[in-house]
Amino acid sequence: MIHVKETSDKQGTAGERPEAFIRNDQFNFIKGQTKILVNGKASSSDAEVLSVLRHLAQEKVFSLFPSLNDEQKAVLKPLTAVKETAEAEAFLEQLSAYLLPFKSVTDQNLKKLFPKAKKLKGPKLETVDFKKLSYLGWIESATLMYLVIEKDGRLEGIHGSFNRSAKHGICSICNKHNEVGLFTAKTKGSSPDNFVKRGNYICQDNDSCNRNIDTLERLHDFVERLQK
Repeated sequence: MIHVKETSDKQGTAGERPEAFIRNDQFNFIKGQTKILVNGKASSSDAEVLSVLRHLAQEKVFSLFPSLNDEQKAVLKPLTAVKETAEAEAFLEQLSAYLLPFKSVTDQNLKKLFPKAKKLKGPKLETVDFKKLSYLGWIESATLMYLVIEKDGRLEGIHGSFNRSAKHGICSICNKHNEVGLFTAKTKGSSPDNFVKRGNYICQDNDSCNRNIDTLERLHDFVERLQK
């Protein structure tokens, strides 16, 4: 089932630095670009080739943000200086200060998102690092999974059956090869008593999925397909 809850506040902190402006999926995309630069330097000494790689990396990263200001560009520009793994790690560490947290979620929020789940245990929210989330997910019981996403300023909740696969596969959310399971949700059909089941394979480990997801497009497509 899909549930929607209106929310109002965007999280983010301001200080001497520019405000946080990088989502988790964008951070993961940038991390992928640093790997390309490091691998490029390790495999080629051609200055022209490396210059093209740096230019493409910056172009792709800047395109993630439609309205970058000069301060934000200054935060991202050191990407083009990355050549070694240590430099990539140092750059990403500095970049982590500008991560936008996922919307704050409380136990009360979860009760409103899933009103029919009378004995909802939920995740241990105090242990969650919301800066490293593109969605909140947890396995409630052996065959029941819950997901919470943010879209268009709202929190949407979805739950369904989850059956682990014995084989690795491609996750529909992060598009990476991982341990997956079949997530299946029921939606209302053409009549009140008619329900349709839809689903696809996603990561068994939601934390791993959040570390791999580098665009929200597949996540939103996954949820939309279940809503149809």
